[in-house]
Amino acid sequence: MYLFKILLLCSVAAIASATDKVIVSLNISGHSLLAEVAHTPITRGKGLMHLDSLGENNGMLFVFPKADRHSMWMLNTHIPLSVAFVDNNGIILNIADMTPHTKTAHGSVGLAKYALEMNQGWFSARGIQAGDEVAGLAQAPAAK
Repeated sequence: MYLFKILLLCSVAAIASATDKVIVSLNISGHSLLAEVAHTPITRGKGLMHLDSLGENNGMLFVFPKADRHSMWMLNTHIPLSVAFVDNNGIILNIADMTPHTKTAHGSVGLAKYALEMNQGWFSARGIQAGDEVAGLAQAPAAK
């Protein structure tokens, strides 16, 4: 019975740690947002799929293992999104609008270490564009 309780507690702890979301606070040109971090192959693969809504100032920060020319698409994603590709220094390389339920690849124009997805139009409504800096990226865990 004692061994069973230990195994049960270990299983619960493993499930809890696997479902814990990492949230970071970011700032771009005086605009604050909260981003869930996708830094593992599983969380990067899932992204914002199957969600029906996203808070006004909420998004998802993808952290890649290395800076490269990364792409994003919208398969199984219900929400129109904009993605900002960001380099190692936190500078936005480019921003692309993405249409739900499409396989169209939207790529970075340079070597991106991060991609930040927000509701479509969030960046343009705030005048955020390529060359602006994303502050707070150091809070995000390293990519696995």
